[in-house]
Amino acid sequence: MSAALRRLRRFLSDDAGMSTVEYAIGTLAAAAFAAVLYSVVSGENIVTALTGLVERALSSTV
Repeated sequence: MSAALRRLRRFLSDDAGMSTVEYAIGTLAAAAFAAVLYSVVSGENIVTALTGLVERALSSTV
Protein backbone atom coordinates (compact mmCIF):
# COMPACT_ATOMS: atom_id res chain seq x y z
CA MET A 1 0.00 0.00 0.00
CA SER A 2 1.40 3.39 -0.92
CA ALA A 3 1.97 6.13 1.63
CA ALA A 4 -0.56 8.41 -0.06
CA LEU A 5 -3.26 5.74 0.13
CA ARG A 6 -2.48 5.12 3.82
CA ARG A 7 -2.76 8.87 4.54
CA LEU A 8 -6.03 9.08 2.63
CA ARG A 9 -7.45 6.09 4.49
CA ARG A 10 -6.35 7.54 7.84
CA PHE A 11 -7.86 10.94 6.92
CA LEU A 12 -11.20 9.40 5.96
CA SER A 13 -11.42 7.24 9.07
CA ASP A 14 -10.30 9.98 11.50
CA ASP A 15 -13.17 11.10 13.74
CA ALA A 16 -11.33 13.40 16.13
CA GLY A 17 -13.97 16.12 15.77
CA MET A 18 -16.95 13.89 16.45
CA SER A 19 -17.07 14.56 20.17
CA THR A 20 -17.28 18.30 19.53
CA VAL A 21 -20.17 17.79 17.10
CA GLU A 22 -21.93 15.53 19.59
CA TYR A 23 -21.57 18.16 22.33
CA ALA A 24 -22.91 20.85 19.99
CA ILE A 25 -25.94 18.76 19.06
CA GLY A 26 -26.57 17.93 22.71
CA THR A 27 -26.34 21.59 23.65
CA LEU A 28 -28.79 22.57 20.90
CA ALA A 29 -31.20 19.84 21.98
CA ALA A 30 -31.02 20.98 25.61
CA ALA A 31 -31.65 24.59 24.61
CA ALA A 32 -34.62 23.59 22.47
CA PHE A 33 -36.05 21.50 25.31
CA ALA A 34 -35.60 24.42 27.72
CA ALA A 35 -37.41 26.75 25.31
CA VAL A 36 -40.34 24.35 24.98
CA LEU A 37 -40.47 23.78 28.73
CA TYR A 38 -40.43 27.53 29.38
CA SER A 39 -43.26 28.14 26.95
CA VAL A 40 -45.34 25.38 28.55
CA VAL A 41 -44.70 26.50 32.12
CA SER A 42 -45.27 30.18 31.38
CA GLY A 43 -48.55 29.42 29.63
CA GLU A 44 -51.77 30.71 31.17
CA ASN A 45 -53.18 27.27 32.06
CA ILE A 46 -50.14 26.22 34.07
CA VAL A 47 -49.91 29.55 35.89
CA THR A 48 -53.61 29.36 36.78
CA ALA A 49 -53.30 25.78 38.00
CA LEU A 50 -50.25 26.52 40.12
CA THR A 51 -51.86 29.63 41.58
CA GLY A 52 -54.96 27.64 42.52
CA LEU A 53 -52.83 24.92 44.08
CA VAL A 54 -50.88 27.41 46.20
CA GLU A 55 -54.04 29.23 47.27
CA ARG A 56 -55.69 25.96 48.31
CA ALA A 57 -52.60 24.94 50.25
CA LEU A 58 -52.42 28.27 52.08
CA SER A 59 -56.11 28.42 52.89
CA SER A 60 -56.51 24.88 54.20
CA THR A 61 -56.92 24.36 57.93
CA VAL A 62 -55.53 21.41 59.74
